Amino acid sequence: MGSLFAEWAAAADAVRATSKKLEKMRVLAGYLGPLADDDLAVAARLFAGGPFPRADQRVLAVGWSALVDATRERSRAAADAIGAAYQRHADLGDVAAELIVDASPDPRPLTLRDLADAFDEIAATRGTSAKRALVRALLARASGSEARYLVKIVGGDMRIGLREALLEDAIARAFGRDREAVARANMLGGDVGETAVRAKHDTLAAAAFAHFAPVGMMLATPVLELAEVAKRFPPPYYVEDKFDGVRAQAHKSGDRVELYSRTLDRVTDRFPELVAPLRDVPGSFVLDAEILSFRDGRAVPFTEFQTRLGRKAVTDELRAELPATLMAFDILERDGEALLERPLAERSRILRALPLAGPVRTPDLRVLDLAGDELVASLEREFGASRARGNEGLMVKDPRSPYRPGRRGMEWLKVKRALRTLDVVVTAVEWGHGKRRGVLSDYTFAVRGERGELRNIGKAYSGLTDREIAEMTEHFLAHTVADRGRVRAVEPDTVIEVAFDQIQPSERHDSGLAMRFPRIVRLRPDKPVAEIDTLATARAIAAREGGAT
Repeated sequence: MGSLFAEWAAAADAVRATSKKLEKMRVLAGYLGPLADDDLAVAARLFAGGPFPRADQRVLAVGWSALVDATRERSRAAADAIGAAYQRHADLGDVAAELIVDASPDPRPLTLRDLADAFDEIAATRGTSAKRALVRALLARASGSEARYLVKIVGGDMRIGLREALLEDAIARAFGRDREAVARANMLGGDVGETAVRAKHDTLAAAAFAHFAPVGMMLATPVLELAEVAKRFPPPYYVEDKFDGVRAQAHKSGDRVELYSRTLDRVTDRFPELVAPLRDVPGSFVLDAEILSFRDGRAVPFTEFQTRLGRKAVTDELRAELPATLMAFDILERDGEALLERPLAERSRILRALPLAGPVRTPDLRVLDLAGDELVASLEREFGASRARGNEGLMVKDPRSPYRPGRRGMEWLKVKRALRTLDVVVTAVEWGHGKRRGVLSDYTFAVRGERGELRNIGKAYSGLTDREIAEMTEHFLAHTVADRGRVRAVEPDTVIEVAFDQIQPSERHDSGLAMRFPRIVRLRPDKPVAEIDTLATARAIAAREGGAT
């Protein structure tokens, strides 16, 4: 019959119940170690939070309302009970676990194989009604604990205090393998399930870079003052403009070219003019890049260029108005060889040797071998020049650094000092006043706390266009989790960039902080919620201004 999903859920419950990394690792290793190959692969993928490997671009495409309806039907709870439970948990999976108290009416216990088959069927099914029926059938066989994780996985938000790096540690422990070898195989192959099986059979070294399996993009740490740069790493410093565009990863092998967003979604069809010039470059490669548009030699503001993000079909008129340029600033693979562990200086030489042409190019790279006041003065000049070119600021990188997929460290720094902003997620909305009566225009927003929880830090109502507010009103109405009259708690899936004057201590929000004069700069549909700014960053800004600790 295979391994029971209830046993997987019990292990997940144990992971969720402890904050100790070693205990999480012990639980996971103890559970994964005895599993057969097929069950091991499925179990590891589920712990990573998704129904499919990263290399598999299929999606379940089950909406929030479908999950709410399926939970309500299985639990037989009233609509207001769902809303009240969501207010307590802020997680629909935890809502399902609370409200589903009876045994499953279906006597057949769920196995890991059942789940894998059901996810395959849901992904292959077209039509909202048909998908809803499959989700309802799956939940009908689930206990409350099993329902918790079914909803989390289908909804794409596990939140049990388990990062993929810790899962890699557990796989290494379960089979007595080197942790770095596990991490490398997972990164290259794009499938933590396959990596677990490789670890079991000691074939990790055979893992190869998988094209069209996008890896997490290396992240930069914000710098509040230019003088901080020298404290992070010694000279020399690689300096490039920080572009205000769409982060993308370009894969090419044979005649196939694909572009992926920072959320690892395929976006090739949205930038068709980039495909041919990428295909013309001989050999295979994977590039880290920014896609943006230029007009009269200056970068078009993201608020204007983002209109291309929501278009599945890009017209000739839109391409002519906002032609896309791919600015490649790093290379992760070349002709079958993974380059992630090579230093940035070497990757940069390989990148700049590519015969790029047309709308595919590399940014200007400046090398500053300076220290102290000379470094700060030079960075000031570079910063001003970048802003004059219509860009956000500077990227300052350590030429000795490897590429660390999906990780943020001090080897890449971003300087956006001229525009004080944070990326936050909307948690609640309110009906507007006056000319905005009838639309949801007042947004309460949060940063991410130390344990991944959302902590409110401000509320803003200005900055978006009337059209954007109207479109977002439709979105928030469809993604409301609790209607309290004037205020609606909403699913935390909308990232916005907010500018502010100061951050000060405040009892108004559960973060203990509040923004002074916040203003919405733009919607950030390109940025996943996992990459919003943190409470630690907000506290650092407040402390620097003499406010919070």
